[in-house]
Amino acid sequence: MSREDAIARARAHFDDGTFRDVLARRVAIATESQETDAAGELDRYIAEEVGPELEALGFSCRTVRHERARGPFLIAERIEDQGLPTVLGYGHGDVTRGQAERWQEGLSPWTLTERDGRWYGRGIADNKGQHTVNIAALRAVLETRGTLGFNAKYLIEMGEEIGSPGLRELCGAEKEALRADLLIASDGPRLSADRPTLFLGSRGGISFDLRIKAREGAHHSGNWGGLLSNPAVQLAHAIAALIGPEGRILVPELKPAELPASVRQALADCPVVDAAGGPRIDTDWGEPGLSAAEKVFGWCALEILAFEAGEPRAPVNAIPGHAFARLQLRFVVGVDPEGVVPAVRRHLEAAGFGHVEVTVADEEMFRATRLDPADPWVGFAARSIERTTGQRPAILPNLGGSLPNDAFADILGLRTIWVPHSYAGCSQHAPDEHLPPHLLREGLEMMAGLYWDIGSGETPPRVREFQT
Repeated sequence: MSREDAIARARAHFDDGTFRDVLARRVAIATESQETDAAGELDRYIAEEVGPELEALGFSCRTVRHERARGPFLIAERIEDQGLPTVLGYGHGDVTRGQAERWQEGLSPWTLTERDGRWYGRGIADNKGQHTVNIAALRAVLETRGTLGFNAKYLIEMGEEIGSPGLRELCGAEKEALRADLLIASDGPRLSADRPTLFLGSRGGISFDLRIKAREGAHHSGNWGGLLSNPAVQLAHAIAALIGPEGRILVPELKPAELPASVRQALADCPVVDAAGGPRIDTDWGEPGLSAAEKVFGWCALEILAFEAGEPRAPVNAIPGHAFARLQLRFVVGVDPEGVVPAVRRHLEAAGFGHVEVTVADEEMFRATRLDPADPWVGFAARSIERTTGQRPAILPNLGGSLPNDAFADILGLRTIWVPHSYAGCSQHAPDEHLPPHLLREGLEMMAGLYWDIGSGETPPRVREFQT
């Protein structure tokens, strides 16, 4: 039996409808972690779906809970030989709210439906479809070879969509159980729908609030205009001290000192272009002198998520007494997240806005991670995918968005390689979430080939330190 046989078995699993049936069952479980009454469905996904499938593949499984987490974690392992490489897999079975009333007529978030060459359903892209691909590819290799040829561990969480509460603590407590040579997982989008992609980490994300409380209540703009300070005007100028008129970050501590040469080299092969159905890229926005890929994958972005003063939906002729804005920094390796809010305070005070209150938002913070694109495991994975697909994959040093990758990179000390099976236009987190099924089919082929190659005995050296 050969590598080609394993890939053919994975492909047949898709073509005979088995994969679709499994995914349809999983989509039908409304694992909305944002809903407080979803605990039973979060448990059911582990107990009835992923756990039994992994046990059938020879994994020993246990369900673990953490006081901060709304749903359970599944830890599974299949140890063939302690001398073999160990690969940790990861996925999340929870999804964002279904928003059923906003889907196209005839579509439901909880029913896998095929329409116009797409599969629709909540979780198809994020993340049920992606980890279902990877587990099915493990099955194809195991059934073809009789063994995997490596040790496999898996971690499934049920709270990623609410910031992965408890995941980092769990990884710290279960560090020995989750010990591995590297993480191989799937989430997020490809660089483009038609090009296989690897990404090696993710930008971090931290949100913070700006407030000016000038006085209690609002006051008539005719009687008091020109006499009372307007906190909305002041806050607008304060924000302008942080972000330039073309989106450039003006606080030095909120961006890296430089773009590493290895990152720049990797991104030179990853052009970012306008996608069909998506917004047009504003080429003159952001840090000057950087390519589009360098801006979104190699640099930081400071965005205003909300701005409020007065009564936005029913304006009245009054000077507001307070103003509020929420800002978010997407940041890369090289930025200290603990230093963000103090740096903003110092910068505003120096600019004459010391009266602006700056506080960290009550949200889980994601830290930035990035595996060196020159790491030998990256080249190994890229060559495997190119051998399967005939295409050189795009290699992104990190995803533009945020994932809980710091749990694996920083706490477990793993190299992290992500192989996404989705694309940017999939409408994840929105109504009508979908994927073209050929992406899932190709994902099965790629992962079967990659897992086969890891079990071939010709992998890079087993060095477990994480590189940045």
